[in-house]
Amino acid sequence: METKVKKREQWRRKREYILASVGNVVGLGNVWRFPYLCFRNGGGAFLVPYCFFAVFCGLPVFLLETAIGQYTQEGAISCWTKLCPLAQGIGFSVIVIQLYGRCYMIILAWALRYLIYCFRDPLPWTTCNNPWNTDRCVELSSTNLTAIHNGSLTVNSTSGSLTKSSVSEFWERGMLSMSGGLEEMGTVQWDLLLCLLASWVACFFCIWKGVRSTGKVVYFTALFPYVMLAILLVRGLTLPGALQGVIYYLYPDISRLADLQVWVEACAQVLFSYSVASGSLITFGSYNKLKNDCCRDSLWLCVLNSCTSFIAGFAVFAALGFMAHKQGVPIHMAVESGPGLAFIVFPQAVAMIPLPQLWAVCFFIMLIFLGLDTLFTGLETITSSVIDLFPVQMHKPRHREIVLFSLCSLGFIIQISLTTQGGVYQFQLIDYYGVNGACMLFGCLSNCVAVGWGFGADQMCDAVENMTGKRPWVFFKLCWCYFTPLIFLCFSLKVFFICKFLDYQPLVSSGVYKFPDWSYHLGQAIALSSVVVIPLCAIVKIGLTEGTLRQPCDELATCPE
Repeated sequence: METKVKKREQWRRKREYILASVGNVVGLGNVWRFPYLCFRNGGGAFLVPYCFFAVFCGLPVFLLETAIGQYTQEGAISCWTKLCPLAQGIGFSVIVIQLYGRCYMIILAWALRYLIYCFRDPLPWTTCNNPWNTDRCVELSSTNLTAIHNGSLTVNSTSGSLTKSSVSEFWERGMLSMSGGLEEMGTVQWDLLLCLLASWVACFFCIWKGVRSTGKVVYFTALFPYVMLAILLVRGLTLPGALQGVIYYLYPDISRLADLQVWVEACAQVLFSYSVASGSLITFGSYNKLKNDCCRDSLWLCVLNSCTSFIAGFAVFAALGFMAHKQGVPIHMAVESGPGLAFIVFPQAVAMIPLPQLWAVCFFIMLIFLGLDTLFTGLETITSSVIDLFPVQMHKPRHREIVLFSLCSLGFIIQISLTTQGGVYQFQLIDYYGVNGACMLFGCLSNCVAVGWGFGADQMCDAVENMTGKRPWVFFKLCWCYFTPLIFLCFSLKVFFICKFLDYQPLVSSGVYKFPDWSYHLGQAIALSSVVVIPLCAIVKIGLTEGTLRQPCDELATCPE
């Protein structure tokens, strides 16, 4: 007796898809990465390369991946069997990147632990009376600290001895208990381990029932960060020194446009913030109704993402301008990207504002929900892809929950090492190599080639027209075939595969610790692991399929009606 394959789930309401997509594309990078890149790469001038890549790369690939999911009604791996089977390795590449991306769960654990500390009075990172503090510690209110430079060593103007800010000591010693390096793992920090467990449990229950649970959760997780961001924005702009911070954020330096690195970072930021080449757009699109207007949705979601990044910069630099004003130091001494901005600079800034506990709670709740949306989206991508690979076996009730529970359990067990004293070095290694721009560039390039030339850009345009009732602009067809892959190819060859690999620059932590040579080679293996599966799968497919090279795409593809 033939087993009936379960019909694919769909979003119950259109707004659930929109909110889930907003939660997916609007994440931590909008708050801590874009403002820093804008400041470092020419201020307002950085918007020129950013908008260029958003128009010619971000939006076309965003629409392409959304349309692929909606048209095939399949996940990130199985969708290629209906378009271009030779490109199925793209789906496996996406899953590898998503698996590496689960390391960001530790950021939720850090934010949750900070949130718990926010209910203490005074805030523990504002004093030097804690068990983790050393005799070099200087409180934020101390008058003998000439400058606090993102936790770096500074000189005490009175004694001439080396000092460190209390907020930096809290991060390095109180939160992380950092060891001397990657080789020194140290012991597990049990309170951080419990926060990591709580983060995995939260992600599990956000998606354990598929789009039924995800569609309900996103009403809160996607909208609440905007409420918090609005509150922090209004409060930040009313602080003394905020205007100077905003001017510093947007002051245009046109000469920076001649620097290739500025364009590279703009391209990488668009790819990261738009969540392309991550499989999540295909997954969420596959839960849409077949006649959904994916063109309009993609356009507005991309505009919303970019606007959120831009507006978040005002909130960030208003706070940094206030902090610089309060300390009497230049603003550039208070600017840092990544965890340094979220866990050193911002806690330092809110400690100087009246009612610091309130603003600290607002900030870390916003951080938690921004990260939670992105992380459970990636987990949903992995889960749905596994289930779609085995549609017959997974049709029984509870199979989805079992797969998801197994993935979460395995992920938690593997990430226990991130809660050790050397865990932050592991995180930096995986973050730098496992989820980097080169891998995403290659994934986007493969997407465009597979659809634009393998499946056919005209056929893709026909598919979009059948779904939406209107043909996509000719601009998108040109991008899928020519503009976008050409841009990706140039940047992949010139920048990442030549500069990054041949011009060796060792990874450095906190500007002091240099990672050992063996970690560089391990990092290269991590980066290549998500790239090699694409040509490897194509070679296997060609070897197992009879006929000419063209026939695997023509004869194996089973496009939907």
